[in-house]
Amino acid sequence: MKWWSLAAGGLAGTFARYGLSHLLRQRFGDAFPMGTLVVNLSGCLLIGFFAALAEQKSILGPNARMLLMVGFCGAYTTFSTFIFESAMLARNGHALTACANVLVSVGLGFACFQLGATLGGLI
Repeated sequence: MKWWSLAAGGLAGTFARYGLSHLLRQRFGDAFPMGTLVVNLSGCLLIGFFAALAEQKSILGPNARMLLMVGFCGAYTTFSTFIFESAMLARNGHALTACANVLVSVGLGFACFQLGATLGGLI
């Protein structure tokens, strides 16, 4: 059951990541990796929320954790893409944009994680 939960979550996370990133790229273009930023921030929010449900509230069992935290969030969040895009921005002469991407993603990622954990703790 654990493997099926992982696979189902991973498939859903992959499709969600691609769909949202694609939508935001079409809307905002490629000058700033908005899709990756939004996916990473919302992924931080979700994993914080799920972590609180699992750890503080004991609502999520092992299979639900595998489905939501490892499968979905693991496939949905895009840290490696974030690093690649930041490096490409810097390499292409957009060092300030690359730094802004890193600072905003990490800073707001922590804030979103804390918000998700707080919201999960309220349930």
